[in-house]
Order: sequence, then structure tokens, then C-alpha cells
Amino acid sequence: MGSRFVDLPGVASPGHAGPVVLDGAGLGVEDVVRLADAAARPVPAPEALKRAEVSWDAARLIAATGRVYGRSTGVGANRNEPVPTEAAAEHGLRLLRSHAGAIGEQVPARQVRAMLAIRANQVLAGGAGLRPSVVTALCEALESGAHPVVNEFGSVGTGDIAALAQAGLALAGEHPWRGPGAPAPQPLDNNDALAFISSNALTLGQAALALHELRGLVGATEVVAALSLLAVDGSHEAYAAPVHAARPHPGTVEVARRMRRLIGADDRPTPPLGRIQDPYGFRCLPQIHGPAHDAADALEQVLTVEMNAAAENPLISPEDMAAYHHGGFYQAQLALALDHFRLALTQVARLSTSRLSTLNEPAYTRLRPFLADSAPAASGVMILEYAAGAALGDLRAFSAPASLGHAVLSRGVEEQASFASLAARQTLRACAAYRLVVGCELVAAVRALRQRDLRPDPALPAGRALALAEAVLDDDPADRPLTDDVTEAAALLDRFTEIWRGSAA
Repeated sequence: MGSRFVDLPGVASPGHAGPVVLDGAGLGVEDVVRLADAAARPVPAPEALKRAEVSWDAARLIAATGRVYGRSTGVGANRNEPVPTEAAAEHGLRLLRSHAGAIGEQVPARQVRAMLAIRANQVLAGGAGLRPSVVTALCEALESGAHPVVNEFGSVGTGDIAALAQAGLALAGEHPWRGPGAPAPQPLDNNDALAFISSNALTLGQAALALHELRGLVGATEVVAALSLLAVDGSHEAYAAPVHAARPHPGTVEVARRMRRLIGADDRPTPPLGRIQDPYGFRCLPQIHGPAHDAADALEQVLTVEMNAAAENPLISPEDMAAYHHGGFYQAQLALALDHFRLALTQVARLSTSRLSTLNEPAYTRLRPFLADSAPAASGVMILEYAAGAALGDLRAFSAPASLGHAVLSRGVEEQASFASLAARQTLRACAAYRLVVGCELVAAVRALRQRDLRPDPALPAGRALALAEAVLDDDPADRPLTDDVTEAAALLDRFTEIWRGSAA
């Protein structure tokens, strides 16, 4: 896993062409994003392909001489039903056909591509017992731009079996692809079907994409907060090095250091002459943003393990010629890590709305209420508090813990579910709402700085951020619709993420 707050060393930024080597051991979140965005091409490592071939050969021998779940038996409550040898080949296709029943909206191409990349890498870990040509086919699809049609609902966090069955049928030539360059049909049989669908690759891909975007947005929020702090003549004491050395939670210490870099504050700043301390939106920022970064790190650790895991059931072990039946597909760690991250994220967004309220107060800005112009009873940015509160409401709803879910399935044989799949979808949906909340704060912060004619040193990260924002945001202070302003500000946050990353040194 990459170090906190910095790009992974040796990995090109999205949009930078170059290969991602799939070896079943070293796939990271940034790699998945690049493959999902078609900003890199996948290259299976030769030694990993050999490992997958050994696993496939072993799996066929084991299934031919003993009872192996899903290969020589049925699945779920049918696990004790034998599959006659003469029906084995057709059993694999029937399994894919019966399980390819995902429902709901089609999953966006980017998310499906993330799923294909992760599944290819997992197979190369060597525990699936799946024919290696499937990996080659998945890599061909990623490189050409083709992706199978996959629908949204079908997983409860114990394997994305419906989505992957749709992908498996597409590989077999029985399900539609979108885009050019679909791979040649694969001859999938009883030794391939369950081996392919026994994974949480879609959930992992969605979680990786959400983490990448939201981790960057939390950093961008710190840049926006720095502008708001400057607009209200905020104290630097809350970010002082001695404060955080005395209570050294890793994320909190790092956020305080970043804030000092953004605004050019000293490690031991001089106390301000005005108010003794600021509202929580400024004073408690390290204590609220720090846990969000810590939660992001914890989520990335879980994802890194899972994306490189041989978690298929059964696990094929060529070393001792055994098929181990187990519950390694159960995604409790991922569901809990995603829930934790969303809850931390909601606190960060709520703090943004607090700063927005402060920016509306003349006692802090020395400007008119709501940063209005000189017209009598002008409303200025008043509506932004309501809009941000509404978006925060959606974010709060998305943060309900998915891991509280429960399901009893397949005639009671599968009596528990993690609902990691729901947690991943909810985390993805949080992205848009979060952007809008912080976009509202950015519009107000820039307006306040303009009205006060405050310009931070352009050599500082905060100065560069303000220059970027002023080049994009309308400077008309008259009462008018602010919809477009917030939309542009929300889009600008990706540029602010770059500034935040640059403040690492």
C-alpha cells in the first residue's frame, strides 16, 4: 500500500499510458483506477500465468477423483447433489446461465472494467483452478475497451456471483458485450464456472473507485477550508505542532501539518490579537479530517489484501493436491471498513457546512450577512446553506451502516450476509453529494475573499487554489442563481486535490 497522503511510487498518474503488471500479488487501488479509466493496459506476468495453469491442471485432477463443490456437485443447498461425469461439461454452462440473473440498472463501464481487472489478477494468485485463457481474454477486453453487460443487484456480500455469471456467459459467447473488441468465446465447463464467479470482484472494484475519488476529495476539502480560514482571519493555533504532538493520532498530526503548509503557518504560530478561538469548523478540523484519512488507509489495506487474494471456494492447492472448502469469500472486513469510511466522511462534510455558516456571519467576515452586495435586504449566498444541507442529508442517508443487513438464503444453508456490495454502492453514491456540499463552501469562501480583497501569497498552495477558483467562478456579487457556480466549484475540487497532494513535502 502507498504511504499516507502521497501517490504510490513508481505508478503513473491516471491518463499516463503504461502497463499495469498483473501478478496476483501487487495490484493496488491506483492500478485499478488506471485500468478502469483505460489509462493503462494490463499485462499478465508470465510466472503468474504459469501458476494459474498449474492450479487449473490440479483442479481438474482433484475434481475427477473426489467431491469438489461446484465442479462435481451442485452449489448452495444443492451442494450434496452429485454431477455425473457425462453431464460435467454442460453443468458449468447451466450454472452460469442460472446465476446470471442480476437485476436493476446496468453497471457503468468504468465499474465493470474495474471488476474485470481485479478478477484477472485474483485468478493469477493461483487458487481458483480456472483455465488461464480466461485471464488472457479479460486482459484483451480491458485493452480493447469491451465490457460485458452487468446489472446492479445480485450480491449480498458473499460473492458477486450474479454479476460475474453475466461476465462468464459473455466470455462463453452467450451474453452481450458493449464496446469494440470482445474476446473470442471461451470453452467454459464445470471446472471453470464456479471458479470464475466465486469472487467479490465487482464490489472490490466499486470500493476501489470510490476510495480513490473520496480520498482525493477529503484532501481538496482541506484546501477549501484553508481559503475559508483566511476569509475569516482564522487562528492558526489549532494546527500548531505542539498541540498535535501532545495527542499524536497519525491522521490528525498529518492534517495539521498539511494545513500549516497550505496557509504558510509556522509550527508554533503567534496567537491572534482578536478572538481567542474559532468555531469548530476551523478549530476541530484536524480532529475530524484525521480520522477520515485513517479510515481511508484502513480501507485501502483491506482492498489490497482482497484484490490480490485467492479467496475462491473451494481453494485449489496444487502443493498438496487438495480442494479446501471455506468461507473466505465472506466480506466482513470490507463491509465494516466501507461503513467506517462513510461515517468518517459524513463528519468531514458536516464540518464544511459549519464553515459555510460561519462565512455568512458578519462577526467573522466583517462583510454583510450572507456575503450579499449593497442592495437592500440582499440574500447573497443564503441559499447555499440550504442546498448544502440537502446534499448532506443524502450523504447522511448513504452512510447508514450496510453491515447491519441480514439475509438467510438457499434453504437456510447460507444464513449470514455481509452486505459489502451495498456498502460499496453507497460509498460510490456518496461521491456526488459530497462534492456538492464542499462546492457550496468553496463558492462562499471565494466570494468572501474577493469582497475583502484578500489574496494569499501566490507561492502558497492556498494562493494557487484561489487563483484557480477566481479564474473559473463568476465574480458578480448580485443576487442571482448560484447553481452553475456550485457545479463549477464541485468540478474544480479535482484540481484542488492536486494542490493538496503537492503540499506533502
